[in-house]
Amino acid sequence: MIANKTKAHLALLSVNIIYGANYLIAKGLMPHKIEASALVFLRISGAGLLFFILKFFIKESVERRDLARLALCGLLGVATNQFFSMNGLSLTSPVDAAIIITAMPIFTVIISRFLLKEPFTIQRLLGISIGGTGAALLIYLGNSGLGTGSLKGNIFVFINALAFAFYLVIIKPLMSKYKPITVIVWTFLFGFIFMFPFCIQKLVNTDFSSFATINWVSLFYVVVGPTFLAYLLNMFALQYVKPTVSSSYIYVQPAVAMILVALMSYIVVDSQYKGDITLTKLLCCVLIFLGVYLISSKPIQWLKKSNT
Repeated sequence: MIANKTKAHLALLSVNIIYGANYLIAKGLMPHKIEASALVFLRISGAGLLFFILKFFIKESVERRDLARLALCGLLGVATNQFFSMNGLSLTSPVDAAIIITAMPIFTVIISRFLLKEPFTIQRLLGISIGGTGAALLIYLGNSGLGTGSLKGNIFVFINALAFAFYLVIIKPLMSKYKPITVIVWTFLFGFIFMFPFCIQKLVNTDFSSFATINWVSLFYVVVGPTFLAYLLNMFALQYVKPTVSSSYIYVQPAVAMILVALMSYIVVDSQYKGDITLTKLLCCVLIFLGVYLISSKPIQWLKKSNT
């Protein structure tokens, strides 16, 4: 059992390192080599095909009454999530995107309050306020002209995080009813249907003949790494650890993104990412981390007394 838990933690660490590196790798492809929407098409269709192959080994059907919920999960967790994630990243800094996405647990708590009727406490309200301030300030900083951040791109990443937070709440009953691979195959199928009319033209217009070897390697990484492999590792880890433990690893993503951006700025003299890491952005990161900590941790003694 201990060995499996250790493997689960290593899997979660790997997942979030993969995600953290993806901000810089995917950013390197967009928009000069491939439009964001074309990359979305390849991510959803490529990973969806791989999941469909795995589904051949697991025979499980879903009830007709669950199809509407699965369609909504596909819309929010795949199509909307991927569309705004990639289009936002193509417009803004990989550092901004990685930090904003860590506010997702805050959105999840707020949504759970209204959809699942989970109670608010003073500590959770304080966490939402502090973390929300950090996220809002960081989004606004996209308009400052420092580094590669942008207000529009940051808003897109915010929408991505919000859509995925809704997805996490809505999909919860399905994950306890069906095998994870069954749920993922259906959500990717519906996600592909919703995404297709918005992304197919961008894919058709992509000039793949201009791709160098490094571009193909990057494309392979984006499709297989953070889209297919990350889902598989998450499914393995959730067999041995709680979802709250899994979500706590999201803090690895901005750390990885910042390290890679710092290395890029150090190695490349005229790197476009110079100015992406600032003291103000690090402060925003701290505020978001503190907010999520207050939301997810056990009640602090003096705040617990205030609730009674």
